[in-house]
Amino acid sequence: MQATLNRLMTKGRAVIGRMTLPFPDGEVAIDTLENADFIIPAGSYHLKMTWSPKFKKPLPQIMDVPDRDGIRIHMGTKPEHSTGCVLVDFRGLQYVKAFINSNNYYEDEETCFISIIDPVGA
Repeated sequence: MQATLNRLMTKGRAVIGRMTLPFPDGEVAIDTLENADFIIPAGSYHLKMTWSPKFKKPLPQIMDVPDRDGIRIHMGTKPEHSTGCVLVDFRGLQYVKAFINSNNYYEDEETCFISIIDPVGA
């Protein structure tokens, strides 16, 4: 299964987007925020729940980001809350966790992905 993060616009350092998560009973769309200074390259990445040493709990991790490690999806409301991670609200984080948990049946199996798409003309 594949989630999609469409970057919609940039306002100063804030990159505003919309993540779409497919579930059997329909899609869920959540708002996202990224820091323009530390943007993840557009592309397709494996999503996995892993232990976050910084937050001291399991969080969604975007795997294999070029030249980066520990890129996560976590809560935040300002670009300053991120040095490369994708920020969502509490509800959004719960949906992302449910999406990953429902699609990654086995820890070593790569079955859950996110496609990050830049705006047309970016």
